[in-house]
Amino acid sequence: MNTSEFESLCLSLPEAEKGPHFENVAFKVKGKIFATLNAKECRATLKFKPEEQEIYLKINPEAIFPVPNKWGKHGWTHLLYTNVSKEITLELLKVAYVSVAPTKLGQLIEFE
Repeated sequence: MNTSEFESLCLSLPEAEKGPHFENVAFKVKGKIFATLNAKECRATLKFKPEEQEIYLKINPEAIFPVPNKWGKHGWTHLLYTNVSKEITLELLKVAYVSVAPTKLGQLIEFE
């Protein structure tokens, strides 16, 4: 999986938008960030609920790990998207999206 594929997955979610976020790119729904992208490091940062984060870290601890500061304790999680399948990446993006999306939009998301 490469950077443009990651961006396409993010933008495939209902009403997702791309915009700047410091030196990186953010993907938002209704103004709330569900993912950021650091293309130089092939790393995304996703927003999970802390209890969800614990579950997803077990998938591949070398590729999915908490942000190493207070943000990580709030559910923000790094994803080395070149080290996991497109299918796993999409499912993780869906979870992150639903965690910040308005209920009506979140209900449009189907999980595998």
